[in-house]
Amino acid sequence: MKRRTFLGSTIPPLIALSRYSRPARFRHARPVPSRSQLNWHRDELALFLHFGVNTFTDREWGDGKEDPAIFNPAGLDARQWACTAKVAGFKTLILTAKHHDGFCLWPSKLTTHSVVSSPWREGKGDVVRELVDACQAEGLKAGLYLSPWDRHEPSYGDSPRYNDHYIGQLTELLTWYGPIREVWFDGANGEGPNGKRQVYDWERIHRTVRQRQPEAVMFSDAGPDIRWIGNERGIAGDPNWCTMDPAAVPYAGADGPGIIEALQHGDPNGTVWRPGEADVSIRPGWFYHPAEDSQVRSTENLLALYRSSVGSNAGLLLNVPPNRDGLLSAADASRLDEFGSALRDLFVRDLAAGARATTGAGGVELILRNPQSFDHVVIQEDIVQGQTVALHSVEVREGAGWKTIAEGTTVGYKRVHRVPAVTASQVRLVIRSALAPPRISRFSLYLTP
Repeated sequence: MKRRTFLGSTIPPLIALSRYSRPARFRHARPVPSRSQLNWHRDELALFLHFGVNTFTDREWGDGKEDPAIFNPAGLDARQWACTAKVAGFKTLILTAKHHDGFCLWPSKLTTHSVVSSPWREGKGDVVRELVDACQAEGLKAGLYLSPWDRHEPSYGDSPRYNDHYIGQLTELLTWYGPIREVWFDGANGEGPNGKRQVYDWERIHRTVRQRQPEAVMFSDAGPDIRWIGNERGIAGDPNWCTMDPAAVPYAGADGPGIIEALQHGDPNGTVWRPGEADVSIRPGWFYHPAEDSQVRSTENLLALYRSSVGSNAGLLLNVPPNRDGLLSAADASRLDEFGSALRDLFVRDLAAGARATTGAGGVELILRNPQSFDHVVIQEDIVQGQTVALHSVEVREGAGWKTIAEGTTVGYKRVHRVPAVTASQVRLVIRSALAPPRISRFSLYLTP
């Protein structure tokens, strides 16, 4: 055992733990995140902005026949989006630059089915530009979603022609607006206006992003950088490995046995680092619908989503749709503000700060300066070195023995346990199973205000 005193919640990396000899099947080098992926992990929270003609038709999926004249968000203020997100602790805003209806929120040179044909800003507006400028002004990062499925474009279904069209639009978005943090794809693939199904050239799509925005991360079912978590409820799996077998989900939109399980849980023996992003909406729908103004998630529900996503080794992508004025509605903005305040208040004071830490073969033991009451435990691995913890528990000293208050599988970037309030002066993290010597970088205690 090695005893170390520390003044904050960051624990020195654990020494090599002899009890964790690496099983033969795990003796290859563990995958680690790229610099861009590591930055993505640390951001934790991103805001999704579903906005477009559906906002004005009260639909979730448009059919591509919408008249651009309906798009006229007279009060659009992307700075309001960015300021609201920033105050709530979100780091990135991802806009639906084009949804399945094919209407483009920027003045694409490849179609007139865009803001140039709308009355908004007298046809001279550019929502993407306003989003990017607002993010830059507030010190946030911009992300863009470009739907592969386009229900308006006549060439959709003529695979070579449409792939050229799609790459052209993607290139516009990746070259006109400066740095883009996240490029978001899905595998939606329906019938085109010509009655044909499209075959997407994912290799070319990914190559275009790498060439135009080498620092961006790409999201889709299949990655290549960030994977879908397998549901739209904001809930990561348990276990949740950042590593994946790339053959398990070979392309965005792939279907079949084992796909959702692979997305939910990753693969402890995976050969690539591909963490999960949990997307979920603050309302029942993804686009703004006036009838849902009274159905905005509660602050407690948003905190629970934080625990089930970020607190379960995933990122949280929370959709907050602008309304027909081009603003985040008062109910949504207020709830984001409450969520941000609650999150800051919960994690403002680490009750383990100043404790004496003992690290050894089994994990970490904290001897607190004084008995502390807490109901949240936060654990983090040093993922720069990879992810290794497969099974763990949290225990408190009770008399001559120890009582288990939380159990879990993986840790990864962050694991948050909510436990019944307990008071203790000694707390320990026990690593019960790991694929390689664990490196715990944080073991912290918090109490809900």
